[in-house]
Amino acid sequence: MIDALVQDIRYGLRSLAQSPGLTLGVVLTLGLGIGANVTMFSLVDRMLFRPPPFLHAPDSTHRVYLMSTYDGTEYASSGVQYPRFVDLTGWTSSFSRTAEFAEADLAIGTGAEAREMHVGVVSASFFAFFDAPPTLGRYFIAEEDRPPSGAAVAVLGYGFWQTRYGGRRDALGTTLQIGPTLYTIIGVAPRGFVGLWPDQPPAAFIPITSHGSATAPSTERSWWTTYSWMWASMIVQRKPGVSVAAADADLTQAYLRSYAVQQTESARLPKLEVTRPRAAAGSVLSERGPDQSSFAKVATWVSGVAVIVLLIACANVANLLLARAIKRRREIAIRLALGVSRTRLLSQLFAESLLLAGLGGLAGLLIAEWGGALLRAGFLSKSADVRVVGDPRTLLFAGAAAVCAGILTGLAPALQAWRADLFSDLKAGTREGTFRRSRTRVALLVLQGALSVVLLVGAGLFVRSLQHVRAVPLGYDVGPVLLVDLNMRGERVDSAAQLALRRTLLDKARAMPGVERVTRQLTVPFWNTWNVGLYVAGIDSVSRLGRFDLNAVTPDYFATMGTRILRGCAISAEDSRNAPRVMVVSAAMAKALWPGQDPIGRCVKVSADTAPCTYVVGVAENIKEQQLSNDPGLFYYMSSEQWYPQHGGLFVRIRGEAARHAEPLRRLLQQAMPGASYVTVTPLHEIISGQTRSWQLGATMFLVFGALAVALAAIGLYSVIAYSVAQRTHELGVRAVLGAQFGDVVRLVVGEGLGHGVTGVAIGVVLALIGGRWVGPLLFEQSPRDPFVFGFVIAVLLGVAALASYLPARRAAKVDPMVALRYE
Repeated sequence: MIDALVQDIRYGLRSLAQSPGLTLGVVLTLGLGIGANVTMFSLVDRMLFRPPPFLHAPDSTHRVYLMSTYDGTEYASSGVQYPRFVDLTGWTSSFSRTAEFAEADLAIGTGAEAREMHVGVVSASFFAFFDAPPTLGRYFIAEEDRPPSGAAVAVLGYGFWQTRYGGRRDALGTTLQIGPTLYTIIGVAPRGFVGLWPDQPPAAFIPITSHGSATAPSTERSWWTTYSWMWASMIVQRKPGVSVAAADADLTQAYLRSYAVQQTESARLPKLEVTRPRAAAGSVLSERGPDQSSFAKVATWVSGVAVIVLLIACANVANLLLARAIKRRREIAIRLALGVSRTRLLSQLFAESLLLAGLGGLAGLLIAEWGGALLRAGFLSKSADVRVVGDPRTLLFAGAAAVCAGILTGLAPALQAWRADLFSDLKAGTREGTFRRSRTRVALLVLQGALSVVLLVGAGLFVRSLQHVRAVPLGYDVGPVLLVDLNMRGERVDSAAQLALRRTLLDKARAMPGVERVTRQLTVPFWNTWNVGLYVAGIDSVSRLGRFDLNAVTPDYFATMGTRILRGCAISAEDSRNAPRVMVVSAAMAKALWPGQDPIGRCVKVSADTAPCTYVVGVAENIKEQQLSNDPGLFYYMSSEQWYPQHGGLFVRIRGEAARHAEPLRRLLQQAMPGASYVTVTPLHEIISGQTRSWQLGATMFLVFGALAVALAAIGLYSVIAYSVAQRTHELGVRAVLGAQFGDVVRLVVGEGLGHGVTGVAIGVVLALIGGRWVGPLLFEQSPRDPFVFGFVIAVLLGVAALASYLPARRAAKVDPMVALRYE
């Protein structure tokens, strides 16, 4: 058997070497199809399927989700307060271990060298979930993770240990500033250990109690016993023999008991009958949980699109190999007549297709490695690992995809050979090229056209969605603006010094070359919000009209952000601390509070009905601050001198490319920061772009795959028509002798190609209409049955079909009839 396999491989290599053009075309076609799938697999596998490295018993490890019902809709959250974690740990019996964890971007280091890095904030029991003994030192233990403050000890990530300490063993026992706390290094995690964050490997792991004590809000000084601060998540590991359903029931009973305890603390907490709380053990991967992000949903759909691309590539290659098999039918008949069994013949044909698929798989790996780099640059975090070569799971998938492609592409020519009519094929003699229509080839061609319609419609819908997103008026400029955020890192600075610091930073930023304008700010769109109670004469409850968010700004705010004042005036330098309070309201807020009336001069009492009046002096355009669609736009601005002047950061408007100025600005402002405190400078574009990432992914990948599908379909149609014309050369010559003109021949051939194209397009349109039901929720203000998109796709594909048919038709019509009659 081994000898036969070796002979089949040698025969296949010789056969492919005799047709280098065909071999190259097939390898590239399959390489593109396989490469597209491997690229998307490397992304989706990490989000939805691959367990974190070193995780012990991933099938029995779960993330805990707490569900509550509001207004008839059940909402799920993985957020767990520390006392809730203690309750669920103590009042359940289905789990062998539990742990609480959070992630935080904290400054590591001091002075100008301080950098925000990803830090794992975990309970001491977290490390027991993994088979990952430390490379150096030890992990922290339960005694070092007891509330209220724990111990200031840290375990370094392997990568950070290598880059910051050069892998030196004497790093143990040294101290390192992480956030507001000075930690003693007690261990180093092993290479590849990233906890639950493979896309953002932590630089260090610190006790959850230590971090909680250092960062708890001033109102949560007893954070380990109260239920009002939800900032972490919980994982559990089921005991052997405990089902998921039993674990859910156990968690729910413990949650109900914990909720009852919480009700004794907060009288305003809704009753059990209203919220119907329950708990569930979900996937440890957050993107497989009930709160899956739109990016993961779109990525999953794009993976399905990549499969369609591979199917189109396989149909294209199968068509080419089938044409080759039809042309070789006399050779196959002779071999059968000489005693070769049909089984051995099929083995040789499949060996050829699998060799081609193997070469296509190698090409696909190279394409996927390049595609993964593009995905990382465009859509993933900078530290995300999307390597293909060297990753066993991805290589295994690539191999499986190549084998499947080889079998699919070899199936049609194998069936053709299996059904070979020995007598008629031998009798064909020198007329073996006589035209014989293949319904299988036509069916494969129609399939390519139909799948291409589905891809192009998807591309059109996502492109239109992205256009709608980009056309949304945000109410402020994004490109030229930098956000400056201050982190005091526990430095004890009084209010007067805080205010002086912010004025110093404002002046320093304003003096920097390339800076146009600078303003103070208290809140940032899509980053943080601030709202307090409002009281307006004649309105019983302002809160019933919606949530009104605020920002406290300096006079240059509106010019810095590009937000237009529609009526009245903006905040001015005269609006000082001792001056009458003023505010600028959004157009939506003015309409909500004073419909059909002039808002200028109106009195609004902020935070209490006994507070002095804050007078409306202007109306600004609406802004998007929480969501791109259906944002109510209820927003107002106060003078930073009149509302918590010691808080907030800066917006800096740059002349030119904002990102290039981020690091120089950070270094300049860091010089003014006291002690271990630090600043971060982030382009506003990076914050806002996170809101559009899913549509950008969908539009980009659907376009790329759609264009690839159209190209493959066009090549497939061209090859079928060209092969058909070559086989019908004698027939077309007879038609020419009998009086057929140039146009008659062209119409005949183009009509055949358009017939195939129309059939494929019709089937594809039906499939796209059916699939629109599932794609619709992923679009932005876009109908999945947009007639413009469907019309454009139909026109493009029929145009491609006409062009692909016209080229061989034109060549056939120019053949000399006498030459055609002597053909073969």
